Amino acid sequence: MTTPTGSGLLGRMNRRSFFRAGAGLSALTLVAPAWSAEAPTRATVLATLRKGHPRLLASAADLAALKERIAADPLLQGWQKKLDGEARKLLTAAPSRYEIPDGLRLLTTSRRVVSRVYTLGLMYRLEGKEEYAKRAWQELAAAAEFQDWNPRHFLDTAEMTHAFAIGYDWLYEVWTPEQRSILRRAIVEKGFQPALKLYRPGTGWTKAKHNWNQVCNGGLALGALAIGDEEPEPAAEILAAAVKSVQLAMAEFAPDGAWKEGPGYWDYATAYNVVLLAGLDSALGSDFGLSKLPAFDQTGLFPLYFTGPIGRTFNYADAHEGGVRSPQRFWLSRRFNQPVVAWSQRQVAAPAPQDLLWYDPRGEGPKASGLPLDRYFREAEVAVLRSEWENAQALFVGFKAGDNKANHSHLDLGSFVFDALGERWGVDLGSDNYNMPAYFGGKRWTYYRLRAEGHNTLVLNPGEGPDQVPSAATRITRFQSQPGNAFAIADLTPAYEKTATKVWRGIRLLDRNQVLVQDELQAAAAVEAWWFFHTPAAVAIDGNGQGATLSQGGRSLRVELLSPVAAKFQVLEAEPLPGCPNPPEQAKNKGIRKLAIHLAGVTDVRIAVRLAPLTAGSEVPLPPSITELASW
Repeated sequence: MTTPTGSGLLGRMNRRSFFRAGAGLSALTLVAPAWSAEAPTRATVLATLRKGHPRLLASAADLAALKERIAADPLLQGWQKKLDGEARKLLTAAPSRYEIPDGLRLLTTSRRVVSRVYTLGLMYRLEGKEEYAKRAWQELAAAAEFQDWNPRHFLDTAEMTHAFAIGYDWLYEVWTPEQRSILRRAIVEKGFQPALKLYRPGTGWTKAKHNWNQVCNGGLALGALAIGDEEPEPAAEILAAAVKSVQLAMAEFAPDGAWKEGPGYWDYATAYNVVLLAGLDSALGSDFGLSKLPAFDQTGLFPLYFTGPIGRTFNYADAHEGGVRSPQRFWLSRRFNQPVVAWSQRQVAAPAPQDLLWYDPRGEGPKASGLPLDRYFREAEVAVLRSEWENAQALFVGFKAGDNKANHSHLDLGSFVFDALGERWGVDLGSDNYNMPAYFGGKRWTYYRLRAEGHNTLVLNPGEGPDQVPSAATRITRFQSQPGNAFAIADLTPAYEKTATKVWRGIRLLDRNQVLVQDELQAAAAVEAWWFFHTPAAVAIDGNGQGATLSQGGRSLRVELLSPVAAKFQVLEAEPLPGCPNPPEQAKNKGIRKLAIHLAGVTDVRIAVRLAPLTAGSEVPLPPSITELASW
C-alpha cells in the first residue's frame, strides 16, 4: 500500500515542545455545574487505556459477536448488504478535497470523510476485503495533506479528528508504521494543537452549552483515545479537558431530557455525546460518571415525543421537519434499558454503520409500552399533545414557549404545529440559508422564517424591529393530561413586554378529536395584533369570514373563529407584512399561505380558534364553551 509523504508536518520533538510549553489543563477556566461527574486529571485519565486495537466503540470481541448476530438476524443481514453496496460504490469515488464553498465551512468535506471511513472501516472489519482498507487509506491520506482542518469553524476540525480516530483504530493492524505515523501527526497537528489553544484559556466552544460543545469534545476525545498510548502528553490533556468541558452542555438535558436547540440539533449533539461516552467506555472501561448526569437517561424519549404521527418532527428553531434517524438511540436504549427507544430507531434506520454496532432488537411501540400521550419538557418549555400513538391519522400538537436566547432559536415563542388525518396542517417553515448575510448576527431578526411573523404565533405592532423581544424567556405555566382533555398554557408576556401587559396562549386538545387555540391579550395602550397559522393547504373562507375550510390530500380541516365575534379570517402569502424587513436573498415560501386574523386598536381581547378535522360521514363537533385560561 503506497503512502504519500506528509509535507509540512512537525517532527516529534517539535510537537512535544508545543505541549510542554502550553499552560496546561489547570488554565481551563470552565464554570462547572453544581453536580458533576468524576474529574480525571491529565496524570490519571489514560491510566486504564486498553492495549491494542480496535478499542473505539467496539473491541475485536465485540465485532466477532456482531458477526454472529448478523448471521442470525435477517434484518441485520439486509443492513450489512446495503452498507456493503455503499462501500463498493466508494471504491470508484475520488477522495475528498479541501473545499470551502461558502467561504467559512469545510464541514461537508469533514462529514463525508467521517461517513466514508465508518462505512469502509466497518465493512473491512466484517468482511476482510483489503480493497476497502486501501480505499479508506486514500481518503485519510488525502485529508492528512490538507493545509488544515479549518479550525476557525471548529466543527470541521472536530469531525475530521473523529474520522481519523476511527480510521486509525479500526484499521490499525492494516497500516504500516509510516501510515500510522502520518495519521497520528495529522490528529495531533491539525486536531489537538488548535484545540488546546481554546482548552487552555477556556474560550470558545469549550465553555458553550450547545451542540458545538459535544461535537468538538466528542471528536477530539476519540482522537485522544485512539492514539493515547503513542502520544500520551497531548492525548491526556485533550481527554481530561473534554471530560470537564462536556459537562456544561450535558447539564442542558436536565430536568427531562429535552434539547433547547430542537430535534434536529438534538440529533447532532447526542450523536457526538454518545460517541464520546461509548468511546470512553470501550477504551477506558469508564465514562467517569458522565452518563449518570441528570436526565441524560431520559433524552432518548425526546425525539420519540417530538415526532408526529406522519413521521414529521416539531421542528422549532433552525430545524427541518424530516424524521430523526439517530443510531445513538440504540446505544441509549441499551445503556438505560429503554427498549421503546430502540423501537423508535428501528422504524427509520437508514442504516448507518452505528446502527449495526449498537443495534438493539428489543422493544415494542409507545402504545404497548404504555407511554403517556402528552408530555411537557421543562426548561426547554415545550409540550406535545396527541390523540393516539402509532396511528397516522392521529391528532398531534407541538407547542413552544421557551427562550429566544437559546442557540439556533427563532422568535417563535407561542408557535405550534398541527397534524391530523395524515397531513400536517400547521407548519413551521424551519431554517433559512445559513450563508445569508449575518444569519447568526445582526441581521438574524430581519429574516422572515426567523421572525414571529414567520411562525404560528402572535405579532403585535409589526414594524422594522424584532417582533418579539430577542432576550425574552417564557414558560408553560400549566400543563394537564387527562383521557379526554389535555392542554398547555404559556405566559408569553416577556416576549411582548414592549407593547402588552399580558399575553397568554393556551392550546387544548378537546376529546382528543379537536383543538382549541386561545389567546388573552391586555395592553395599556391600543395595539395592532396579528394571529397567524401557516399552512400548505388550500384555504376557502366562509362568506362571513368567521370560518374556513382547509383542504389537502383529499382531506379537510374546519377552522372556526369563536372569539372575538367581530373578527374575520383572511388569507395572506407567507411573506413579510408591509413595512417589515424583507431581505431579497431570503427563501420564498412557495406553496405555503397563512390564515390570519387582524385586530386593530385593541387593549383587552380574547382570540379563540377551533381546529376540527373532518372525517368522512362525521359531523363537526359542537364548538366548545369559551372560558378564561385561568379557569382551564
